[in-house]
Amino acid sequence: MEPWKERMIQEYTELKERYTKLHKMLVKFDAHRLEFEPKCPIELLREQAATMGRYLYILEERATIEGVELP
Repeated sequence: MEPWKERMIQEYTELKERYTKLHKMLVKFDAHRLEFEPKCPIELLREQAATMGRYLYILEERATIEGVELP
């Protein structure tokens, strides 16, 4: 596999993992089940999750166009 494709897959995989963890944290926060109080404002974390989600979408679209098989 070409190195740029490997890097793209790695970037996507790492971002997806981080996004999933942040999303789960926000769900727990909304359900009042989070075991700690975030230091930064929750809206900033929501904005971060939304931005990460948009970036995941861009990577998925690019992978489709360029023929890269994402996990």
